[in-house]
Amino acid sequence: MPPGAGSLPGSKPLDGVRVLITRSPERSLPLVAALQEAGAQAVLLPLIDFERAADQHSLDVACDALGAGAFDWLVVTSATTVHVLLAKAAERGLSLRQWIPAGTRIAAVGPASRNLLERAGLPVELTPRDEQSAAGLLEVWPANAGKVLLPQTEIASARLAEGLRAAGCLVTAVTAYRTVDYPAAAGRRLAIPVEDGAPGQVPPSYSLVAPEAAAAEIAAGRIHAVVAASPSAARRIHAISPLHGCRLVAIGRSTAEQAAALGLPVAAIAAEPTPQGLVAAVETALAPG
Repeated sequence: MPPGAGSLPGSKPLDGVRVLITRSPERSLPLVAALQEAGAQAVLLPLIDFERAADQHSLDVACDALGAGAFDWLVVTSATTVHVLLAKAAERGLSLRQWIPAGTRIAAVGPASRNLLERAGLPVELTPRDEQSAAGLLEVWPANAGKVLLPQTEIASARLAEGLRAAGCLVTAVTAYRTVDYPAAAGRRLAIPVEDGAPGQVPPSYSLVAPEAAAAEIAAGRIHAVVAASPSAARRIHAISPLHGCRLVAIGRSTAEQAAALGLPVAAIAAEPTPQGLVAAVETALAPG
């Protein structure tokens, strides 16, 4: 059994637990802080990074059409996509709110994307009701939605684009960025701001490890859970498996499906793709029985 506070008076639910996070530090701080609040120690193994799309011309053509009001809907599937859009607006000397026409409706998959868009002054009209995924968005997608711009990573599943087309939409899917092994090439790496934790929060602490060290820690039983925050993260976690007794926690169904397809047992799936949802899933994964 991994260490844990259980029901000891004054203890925290994840006291003594070490959790491996497979994201870069600037993308991990809210989750690190949430784990720290629950008593856990975060160990960072950056496996994924992001680069600018190789075909900037196609992306710019789509972005110019977006600014000209050519699309009825903009569908955003990741926080990284928002950062790309912010950069494209800045290239045009505009804020995101100034650039995207008021008549273009916006849908977002997941609270991180929605929060970033709303902080930029853009109203988000549609999000999944339950599961924060492509399937969840398709479940609530309106009829007769018209023309849709779908900027995403080059390794994105075709599920969302195909589902939107099946619903009668004219979909322009364009590569907004590339998901690559960490670290990205310095000249092509996306400049993504550090994600902040809660206001007034004590700066979270973590340790940083390399893949070989992480594999050794897992084999020795010194890592109790590992968080996969995307299907691509699950694929890279598979490269350092076996996980021995380490429990795999997935951020959502698509990530869990990718892990299962690779033969990685999923101990828990976060009920919501947020730091608090992931901490709760870690607690579930490590609960006795």
